[in-house]
Amino acid sequence: MQEEEKYQKLKDIIQIYLPEDVSVSDIDPSSNFVTELNINSANLVDIILDVEDAFDIRLENDDMDQMQTVQDALRIIDGKLNQ
Repeated sequence: MQEEEKYQKLKDIIQIYLPEDVSVSDIDPSSNFVTELNINSANLVDIILDVEDAFDIRLENDDMDQMQTVQDALRIIDGKLNQ
């Protein structure tokens, strides 16, 4: 899977959980899930579960703790896909 495909797939997942005051155009690799995209912790858990399903990977608690930005998520997904 190409990097752009992974990024788009992740954006599609994140978009579902964006609050009304945040646009999908606000999502970029450096976006912080909580502070910039206003995603609450409950929705962040939902994103993680959706990522696991979409990419057929398992994320550990340590991975979740490191997932602060969209780029962090992509890096972790890459790491899991390459295991």
